Amino acid sequence: MLARIESVACVGLESFLVEVEVDVAEKGFPGFSIVGLPDKAVAEARERVKTALVNSGFAFPQKKIIVNLAPADLPKEGSAYDLPIAVGILVASGDIELRDEGLFYGELSLDGSLRHTKGTLLVALFAKEQRKQQLFLPVLSANEAAVVQGIEVIPVRNLKELILHLVGEKKIEPLKKIEIKNLVEAAAPEFDMADIVGQEAAKRALIISAAGGHNILMSGPPGSGKTMLSRALPGIMPLMSEEESMEVTRVYSASGLMMEGEAVVRRRPFRSPHHSTSMAGLIGGGSRPVPGEVSLAHLGVLFLDEMAEFPRYVLEAMRQPMEDGKVEISRVAGRVQYPAAFQLVAAVNPCPCGYLGHPTKECKCSIREVERYKRRISGPILDRIDLHINVPAVEAEKILATVAKGESSVEIRKNVMAARRKQGERLLKFGIFCNSQMKNKQVKEFCRLDIDGVHILRLAMDKFDLSARSYFRVLKVARTIADLEGSGDILAEHLGEALQYREKVF
Repeated sequence: MLARIESVACVGLESFLVEVEVDVAEKGFPGFSIVGLPDKAVAEARERVKTALVNSGFAFPQKKIIVNLAPADLPKEGSAYDLPIAVGILVASGDIELRDEGLFYGELSLDGSLRHTKGTLLVALFAKEQRKQQLFLPVLSANEAAVVQGIEVIPVRNLKELILHLVGEKKIEPLKKIEIKNLVEAAAPEFDMADIVGQEAAKRALIISAAGGHNILMSGPPGSGKTMLSRALPGIMPLMSEEESMEVTRVYSASGLMMEGEAVVRRRPFRSPHHSTSMAGLIGGGSRPVPGEVSLAHLGVLFLDEMAEFPRYVLEAMRQPMEDGKVEISRVAGRVQYPAAFQLVAAVNPCPCGYLGHPTKECKCSIREVERYKRRISGPILDRIDLHINVPAVEAEKILATVAKGESSVEIRKNVMAARRKQGERLLKFGIFCNSQMKNKQVKEFCRLDIDGVHILRLAMDKFDLSARSYFRVLKVARTIADLEGSGDILAEHLGEALQYREKVF
């Protein structure tokens, strides 16, 4: 007898319908074969499914069983085909009759229970797109799918429970819909901005960076507070919108980084890879392409501490994602695309020893060593960074003095969120969320200058030899400063402050 069960294949962030065809033949030697370009994990489903059926109280047919995963030319990866294969065997052997149509997706344990399975949000979005009424998922992963409206998510604990549901003896209650806006929350920062001594200029630059999603580079000697400032950034970043939370969750669901029972990613990502990270680890890739750090930081922060210590070829690979906000990985088996609209926060020392220009400590580096060190970060990468800040050493008097604290992270976040709301209203129709994501067309529309502004920018371009890219990035930063000040127009002082951040400090 032949049975057909529908499932889903996830390739990158795309999903495809897979028809699991199971034939239990009356003739032929007993055996169990899986065809349709399965990988090692899919091929091993034979043992998992057989043992799970037996331990769940079902007789495994001692016949010739052939499972075909169609379309046969699409590579099948992972363990999510366990559930549809098990259901298909029971239907094909005549043990049950499938009444409910839907998509089946999940990994089986040897005792018949279902394990947490990655990619369930992608499956739910695909089910909604294909207008499938029901989706059968492991209970530990079902919350991811429950945020998608328009489909019925059936949380399954074990194989026996599912069979009782399918034959109509004991129905499983579908999950209630989960509202994303009730889950999104602010990040818990390691440091509060009020606790950071001095560095007012750097704090101001971080506020602008958080408000507009701009890339920032901080250069300064060891111990000046660069890492502390970066770690304080999540505390002033705005809460994610529902659309942003869904975008980030898609990436984390595909990567298998969602916790059991977790519905969505609640906070903006903050990724801090070590400088020994490979290019595939940072950008993504591998024989089976997976998202890299730039994609895991999508709509959040990618913090590169000691950026000059990263291999130059690894940093160069970030040029295209920084410009386009996405990563395309091509392999012989196919091509996948991941979003990578991240906010780069980088920290560097001014020289190898770190004390070039220090007021009290002597730099022991030669001119050639300093030049070689600075060449580790190329001009095109520096040109893509909007804010360049010098973080000087903090004077001992300021550290020891008992002065009143500055604005707290909570107070700063209110101003940042107000600026982001203005940007969201302005840019909603373009499908982008902040000023840094604007393309040249939007910059021309929303960053118009008065006569004084045009004159200032023309003089700055001649004096600093700004590139075309720098021109547009200055306008984006000026637009963010105007939003923070509550101004509808970009004034001369906004433009002047934005130009200050283009002066190279490394």
